[in-house]
Amino acid sequence: MRPTPRQPGKAMAILTYSNTCFFDFGAVMRLPKALKSLDVTRPAVITDKGLVAAGLAGQIADILTDGGIPPAAIFDDTPANPTEAAVAAAAELVGENGSDGIVALGGGSPIDLGKATALMVKSAKPLVDYAGIIRGKALPTLPLIAVPTTAGTGSEVSNGFIIIVADGRKLTFVSEAFTPDIAICDPELTLGLPAGLTAATGMDAVTHCIEAVLSPAVNPPAEAIGLDGLCRAVGAGHLINAVADGGDREARWQMMMASTQGAYAFVKGLGAVHAMSHACGALPGLSLHHGTLNAVLLPPVLRFNAAAAPYKMARIAAAMGLGEGKDASAIADAVVDLNRGFGLPANLAEMGVGEDHLPQLIRDATADMASATNPRPVSQGDYEALFSDSLRSLAAASA
Repeated sequence: MRPTPRQPGKAMAILTYSNTCFFDFGAVMRLPKALKSLDVTRPAVITDKGLVAAGLAGQIADILTDGGIPPAAIFDDTPANPTEAAVAAAAELVGENGSDGIVALGGGSPIDLGKATALMVKSAKPLVDYAGIIRGKALPTLPLIAVPTTAGTGSEVSNGFIIIVADGRKLTFVSEAFTPDIAICDPELTLGLPAGLTAATGMDAVTHCIEAVLSPAVNPPAEAIGLDGLCRAVGAGHLINAVADGGDREARWQMMMASTQGAYAFVKGLGAVHAMSHACGALPGLSLHHGTLNAVLLPPVLRFNAAAAPYKMARIAAAMGLGEGKDASAIADAVVDLNRGFGLPANLAEMGVGEDHLPQLIRDATADMASATNPRPVSQGDYEALFSDSLRSLAAASA
């Protein structure tokens, strides 16, 4: 199974699924026009300090200014795992400056924070009131354009966001109202991204594709998109190439596409990997990276799910280029090998997670929304075993 090759020089990809996504090198130059199409005249930029230091936030501000709509405010205090307090601070800045729209610039954290801020600027209710899945209800939000600078989260085209609320829980919020009005995916913004971050965010996209395919929800088109994204990232070797050479334009384009496809696919739901990574991401004092967590947790969950979806496992293995007739064990071993090659942690213990964290992790993972669409039911006892396994080295699995 091979993905359709990209044809450089052809027309920009314009994807119209959950929203309109302008996708190509140079697409970021469309930002002023896109904002004007939403009648936004005083945009606020929500980003993080790393992108300010790297100059990308300034580049976006210059593009907006040259386009006749300079930013009214820039919020750069996005935490690695967005919090309700950060949402409140961003909403206050947006309101004080009279901004009528938001540009969320960055990885999943600034984009998720931008979604929550777009909601809270217009809402009189506490953020927690919107947790879970809200269907069939129109929610007032500010216009939002998402501009990803990593290839992993897919939040720019998804209808959800994740926030650590005031009581410490990491909650998922889902509504069509939370889908950005427009996404601008410009692989140029990912050129030169450090190898470690490229690997971690890339494994986030890989996990999205795999868990979406394994979800028991019936949605063949989404499943096909997930398999194609997995083929781009792993089967065709673009993730390895992007990590090896941050300036590889073909690999960067393909990885951003795989990331977007992962989010299109996980409309089917995710699974135990995400339930566990969400729980770990809420641990106080650690600020663990979501994509890295997914990479570490994926192998044990694949083995746990092995008997639940053998046909899908075979299709996943084929998309990854592992050959025909391979099973979950082969996929898990391949992921362990990828993680090792990228220099990612071998287990949760290397990330600072300890036995004393297990009670909270088991409780939070069991309650997490993603657990409901795992292909095999997961009990508290199962999560205890999975977390215990994940604390130990997994390197021996493929030795």
